[in-house]
Amino acid sequence: MSSRLAGRLWWLNILLLAQPLALQNVAAEQGSSAEPAFGRTMAWSAYNLGTTGYNQAVAIGKALKDNYNVNLRVVPGKNDVSRLMPLIRGRVQYSANGVATYFAQEGVFQFADPRWGPLPLRLVMMSYGDSNQALAVAGDLEIRTYADLRGKRVPYVRGAPALNIPTEAFLACGGLTWDDVERVDFPGYNAMWTGVVNGQVDAAYATTVSGPTRKLEASPRGIFWPPAPHEDAACWEAINTVVPFFTPHLATRGAGISKQQPHEGATYPYPMLITLPETRTQEVHDLAKVIHLHYDEYKDADPGAIGWALDRQILKWQVPYHEGAVQYLRSVGVWGEAEDAHNIRLIARQDLLAKAWQAHVAANKGKADFVALWYQARASALTAAGFDPVWQDPGPG
Repeated sequence: MSSRLAGRLWWLNILLLAQPLALQNVAAEQGSSAEPAFGRTMAWSAYNLGTTGYNQAVAIGKALKDNYNVNLRVVPGKNDVSRLMPLIRGRVQYSANGVATYFAQEGVFQFADPRWGPLPLRLVMMSYGDSNQALAVAGDLEIRTYADLRGKRVPYVRGAPALNIPTEAFLACGGLTWDDVERVDFPGYNAMWTGVVNGQVDAAYATTVSGPTRKLEASPRGIFWPPAPHEDAACWEAINTVVPFFTPHLATRGAGISKQQPHEGATYPYPMLITLPETRTQEVHDLAKVIHLHYDEYKDADPGAIGWALDRQILKWQVPYHEGAVQYLRSVGVWGEAEDAHNIRLIARQDLLAKAWQAHVAANKGKADFVALWYQARASALTAAGFDPVWQDPGPG
């Protein structure tokens, strides 16, 4: 990462720290009834071509084009860094991202690197559909539980903790760790799924409606999704020990999944549209408005697109909403004092992480154990302020 980019990251953190809380709660109604207005072009980063995240971004882009003559350019990225780097560098204004949003906010795994650190990210809207996030297995292996993966070939995508950490969580549901399986490294998401189809590995992580899962379903190997049974307390304790963002969910959409054959497992919002705090409040307000008002135009474009409905938004998740989104959500009557309090606390967490990172870099830059020391400093700062650090060591991210 260039020194220029590093400077930008520092500046973003300093900008966030300098903002009074009063500015985070500015009056909500301004512009809520006005016609949305945008520039002629907009750019988002997203997952690879063919994935549900990419497809949903393109579908929303069509609504922007048809109604507001906005040309949306969707930039695919094969891993977490390649989706967030364009956002931080200002090459895109938004990212249709996954749970790496949370990792980046926390400054963990890939983002514990001295060139990154915790990022002040903001939500615009999110998709919470009828799919699950799960570790699928090739259907020709007679694997029916995650415990059956012992000794099998499990993929690990370099630079993608949003794929690797959930994979670890589902292994934990089966009482397994990376030491109990044969880890096979891949450079990206699509390569991993091609590896399953081609017989290089035996499992892969995805949302159940992602395009590559259909290819495995149609292949000679077939597809099967082992369950994370909701009544299995040991499984869920193991999952929640690894990750804090999964919730039990019964999926009715996906490869090999239907209302007649649902999947009992876990999910989190995906994709979630994110931006930076400095993005214009009115633009974010208007984008949230477009996603809400034109829902019927894009909801059938991808199996996961129904998740953008207003009544499916999780208003108290792990990452704060942008002030523009807050203004719009308040104007349509779904945002109140409880949501405000939750959002303010999440921003306070980001402030604390930014301060802890700055102090850590000043004291430990260049040290061989920089990352391990950061996890210690991070956990100490969060715990002292009454926050749960979740992760207290680097792990295998």
